[in-house]
Amino acid sequence: MSTDAQACALPTPAAPAGAPARTWVGPSAPERLALLRRTRSIAIVGASANASRASYFVATYLLSSSPYDVYFVNPRATEILGRPVYPSLEALPVVPDLVDVFRRHDDLPTVLDETIAVGARTLWLQLGSWHEEVARRAEDAGLEVVMDRCVKIEHARFHGGLHLAGFDTGVISSRRGLR
Repeated sequence: MSTDAQACALPTPAAPAGAPARTWVGPSAPERLALLRRTRSIAIVGASANASRASYFVATYLLSSSPYDVYFVNPRATEILGRPVYPSLEALPVVPDLVDVFRRHDDLPTVLDETIAVGARTLWLQLGSWHEEVARRAEDAGLEVVMDRCVKIEHARFHGGLHLAGFDTGVISSRRGLR
């Protein structure tokens, strides 16, 4: 790894107490950039209409600041951000290039099975989501895999929109706002 790459590398988070050590190694920053450049459509599995949820924030960003066709998957919702929501990956009108997953750890094997069944190319597990068995199975099935990273943050960092808090406030000032 070059000195520049070492300076920009994120530390690998320690596994929670009692959890197995992380051994799977995901794609490098240049590989993630290439993956995002190849991507044309993203399905957000576990999308939420709740504005306080991370999936809502990511969806808002992707719709407003990226070139991707974005589809929402949630069997309990019908509309998010004025767009239709599909009950499953199979119900989507297209095969998504990338499946961005906001689901519980125990649901990930099922999401992988659905991702493989529809023919998507990439399985992306959001921040805090790590499942080595799912990653190995996905790679064995020919999918690209990213875990424990945010699509929004990765897209923004590669396209100049990432700031300290992970979003672009548009404010160019050192002053604090009025309370």
